[in-house]
Amino acid sequence: MAAWLVRRSSSSSSRMSAKSTGSTPSNPPPEFDPKPAPPSGGTPTPNSSGKGIQGTVLPGCAETFQESQQGQGQQSRGRFQDQHQKIRRFRQGDIIALPAGVVHWFYNDGNERLVTVNLLHTANSDNQLDNNPRRFSLAGNPEEEQRRLRRFAQQQIQGSRSEREEMEEEDEEEQDNRPSRRPSGSRHEQQSSSCNNLLCAFDQEFLAQAFNVDTSLIRRLQEVRGHKGSIIRVRDRLDVVSPPTMEEEEREERQQEQRYRQRHPFARDNGLEETFCAMRMKENIADPERADIFNPQAGRLSTLNRYNLPILNALGLSAERGVLYNRAGTVPQWCINAHKILYMLEGSARIQVVNENGDTVFDDNVEQGQLLTVPQNFAFLKRAGSEGAQWVSFFTNSEAANTPLAGRVSAIRALPEEVVAASYQISREDARKVKFNNQDTFFFTSSRSERRDEA
Repeated sequence: MAAWLVRRSSSSSSRMSAKSTGSTPSNPPPEFDPKPAPPSGGTPTPNSSGKGIQGTVLPGCAETFQESQQGQGQQSRGRFQDQHQKIRRFRQGDIIALPAGVVHWFYNDGNERLVTVNLLHTANSDNQLDNNPRRFSLAGNPEEEQRRLRRFAQQQIQGSRSEREEMEEEDEEEQDNRPSRRPSGSRHEQQSSSCNNLLCAFDQEFLAQAFNVDTSLIRRLQEVRGHKGSIIRVRDRLDVVSPPTMEEEEREERQQEQRYRQRHPFARDNGLEETFCAMRMKENIADPERADIFNPQAGRLSTLNRYNLPILNALGLSAERGVLYNRAGTVPQWCINAHKILYMLEGSARIQVVNENGDTVFDDNVEQGQLLTVPQNFAFLKRAGSEGAQWVSFFTNSEAANTPLAGRVSAIRALPEEVVAASYQISREDARKVKFNNQDTFFFTSSRSERRDEA
């Protein structure tokens, strides 16, 4: 599973499955997938500083976050001290990779809408089911959420109320129309309920014995109040044991990873070479200083693979984050070992895709919020519009590799001049131009081609 955290305006639309949380702090109930797939809702950017918290439950790992009894005064006496597994901070631009089947949750503790882009990798070897995406919810009412999303999309088309107005009205309905508690725990009553998370389907008496609690408490767990889907609105802020500052957290994770490598210099790389319970699950690739390829006139590109985020090796995924300036473009290329799923974050770009028969199978503008899939070995080219373009791409390989057709490290440049001239029936002088005129490794700019056309 992989998720990309982005901040988007509330008016933008998406062709990709995504959820957003409103201005009030909110929290999706925990859920898990039987395969590598991103968390509910995709990627969050909670507040103006772009920070939030996320929890992942790894089986067999210790509950290392514990409430401190110091500084709580009289309130701490006789009060059970909570403890739970590690919580991580996130911010805009983070890639979050989650192992298959783990329970996870996100919390938007800011005052801005949170939008994430999710990739569900159903072809991963960890998925022993079919290729139909499945998400198992431990709380909430996911079917109701789908109904709400369909209704909201229809209302947007008709120009009716906003999503926030819709959610506020449903919150009021929840307060006025809370369902009465069922007097018994019969299986018939449970099945007739609209609740459709995992806990709702089990017998109340069995659950009471499993949790060692009264059946009345189980009954309350199985109630679905109001029209809650996979996102709930938190009236007061969540009071959890939060991690240190993001800088301290990331520094500690990297130091722990480095210590492991020093102790096991010859350990075989299996994608989880960090300590399993403390392995890094996120990496930010939005920072311009982190760019792997940069051209001040054209744009930049940042890549993420199993070498800088080792968990991706186990998931069989990698990612890139690209920025193109006004009317700049990327050279024609193809990915030799993975499919590419591109999501346009900002701006727009004209993208062309060519198949093995030399046919143009796609030639159109991809706008903000739209998604494009490029199959393995299909050649593609993109050129930004007048406002530039920013995108994130996911690859179905932990070390995806692209072969450029033009530029300083291209396949054409690596061929002898004679081969280029003979293959395209051109002179050696023209073949030399084709090979060496573009000295960039990845980009091209409109100004250079326009100057040549004018000449």
